[in-house]
Amino acid sequence: MLNFISAENVSRQELENLFSIADDIKENRQKYSKALNGYVIATIFFEPSTRTRLSFESAILRLGAGLISTENALENASAKKGESLEDTIKIIQGYADMIIIRHHENDSSQRAVKVAKVPIINAGAGGGEHPTQALLDVYTIREQKGKVDGTQIAIMGDLKYGRTAHSLIKLLSLYDNIKIYGFSVKGLELPLQYKEFLKEKHIEYIERSSLDEIPSDIDFIYQTRVQMERLEDKGLKIEPIILNKENFARFSNHTYILHPLPRVDEISTELDDDYRSLYFHQAHNGVPTRMALIYSLMRDYYNLNPKI
Repeated sequence: MLNFISAENVSRQELENLFSIADDIKENRQKYSKALNGYVIATIFFEPSTRTRLSFESAILRLGAGLISTENALENASAKKGESLEDTIKIIQGYADMIIIRHHENDSSQRAVKVAKVPIINAGAGGGEHPTQALLDVYTIREQKGKVDGTQIAIMGDLKYGRTAHSLIKLLSLYDNIKIYGFSVKGLELPLQYKEFLKEKHIEYIERSSLDEIPSDIDFIYQTRVQMERLEDKGLKIEPIILNKENFARFSNHTYILHPLPRVDEISTELDDDYRSLYFHQAHNGVPTRMALIYSLMRDYYNLNPKI
């Protein structure tokens, strides 16, 4: 694996290898502190980000690599002058040994790979995919449940523009006996292409119209915010799905809450202290999983022979 631009382009074995590295990093982080000494990695973010950008940059620094970065590149870089994405990549690859890119266009990572001579990581592309978020999501599921096979999960909220949900669906399809319940804001249902994908992968997808229709003993609830910035119909009346102490009370003691964050009001803060609320821990898993991904791609791309 030389790039990571879609959750559809990774095998189960590759995923498990990344998770094993992430486990080792959690146990022996110091062992990796000089793994990428002498290399420089660029993070280029055309859209706002807190968790993704900072966890990537933390991962880079913890691996011993140098970092160059631009935040809000749509306004603060040459894109504002009309430079194409392709030209931006061609320039930056002369300054860095890997490029991590977040962009507002769905096909941005594919376009970048076509012209790049360094590894590319998709850190979020429009309303399409966010594969590294799915990486830490599935890692958190595996960590909590002990395995991913047999997982039953409800994915809720904005399933149309929620790129985290799109990538999560693709990674979960690598496992056996997965059951997914979809409960969306009206008008923001899961697009047909993802339903067809799940059907092709023999993953059971069940649409629900209320929280009460989701089994009380489900393993995980994956809540998402409405992507207001991507709505084609800005006048669409939104009635958000809100998870709170009262409606979460019907679920099992072994039903855990995930959220890619940031949240707006779709999870009440009164649930933050519930041991089943994993979303902050989930976000922190972004560092070891992204360290594992960066390390693995750099090792394979540059044929490194690390002393690890």
